[in-house]
Amino acid sequence: MALLISGCNIYNGEEVNTQTGAKELILKDKFADNFKIGTAISKAQVLNASDPELLLAAKHFNTFTPENAMKWESINPLPNEYQFEVADALVNFAAANKQQLVGHTLVWHSQTPDWVFEDDSGNLLNRDQLLQRMQHHIKTVAGRYADQIFAWDVVNEALNEDGTLRESKWQQIIGDDFIEHAFMFAHQAAPKAKLYYNDYNMFKPAKRAGAIALIKRLKQKGIQIDGVGMQAHYSLASPDFAEVEDSIVALAATGVDVMITELDISVLPFPENLAEGADVSLDVALQQQYNPYATGLPNAVEQQLASRYQALFSIYKKHSNSIGRVTFWGVSDKQTWRNGWPMQGRTDYPLLIDRNMQIKGFVDSL
Repeated sequence: MALLISGCNIYNGEEVNTQTGAKELILKDKFADNFKIGTAISKAQVLNASDPELLLAAKHFNTFTPENAMKWESINPLPNEYQFEVADALVNFAAANKQQLVGHTLVWHSQTPDWVFEDDSGNLLNRDQLLQRMQHHIKTVAGRYADQIFAWDVVNEALNEDGTLRESKWQQIIGDDFIEHAFMFAHQAAPKAKLYYNDYNMFKPAKRAGAIALIKRLKQKGIQIDGVGMQAHYSLASPDFAEVEDSIVALAATGVDVMITELDISVLPFPENLAEGADVSLDVALQQQYNPYATGLPNAVEQQLASRYQALFSIYKKHSNSIGRVTFWGVSDKQTWRNGWPMQGRTDYPLLIDRNMQIKGFVDSL
């Protein structure tokens, strides 16, 4: 019996357009023998059941990550105020479409309100007070979805580029063991969930070494950590994919699962005075020299993008025994965060689905 989706019938994992008779490539089916394929879902998408990108997400992906809905400032913006509408909708949507949902994120230095670290008078909390606040938040959020969310990015971006711990307020007030406590609290709140550490620029040897040391430290103390997410905000020129492969191998050797998270490949030039990565605080004025393809992507640049993705997915498939998931940060080029970072108003083409919500021609070769 066929399942009808938007004028298409699915037979044995292949989708056939009932109007044209042509077979259509479905991402989650294409990579079914390698790893799960995921995407990030936004508030606007999940609250609009007829959003075409939401329907496209259900069609092509078998795992979801909330783009912002479960970050502290969104779900717990004020003391004792929790806003679960978007998170609940995403949980229900994932369940209805039989997709795994990855919670993102419980503890992060960014997009966390200042009040989290302060008392009613605006003074910084002490270690015990902040640990109590962390535990309460994790228990409330992760505990609410304990039987519905497959995995959590427990701690996000806690490392500097040299592999040392970032001097965030979490680290400054609690100490280096704030990560250990976050993972312990997450396990207590959601004992069935997989627990991950997630960070960008993990291809860099020093940062990779810091992540490996972190994983080993948690394991040595008997603290649950199931995987590590390698954020993959890349460009046509960087990074060297040999370093990416080295990191996949080294991280997998610690005995945890490796996830490729937040994948996109920007085709746009990047200001030389800014550090590439994923620092969301970057916001500079739009300069046309950094927005060269506002009216369309030249074929030669499209071929460069194709070559980069082909090289990257060759590595991913080679190490598919270690990689459980590849998640893109967005559904299509139309709504990618890359259009607004590090300057608003750019036109980028970093994903596998174009602005017309069609799979790009080169994807079949991945």
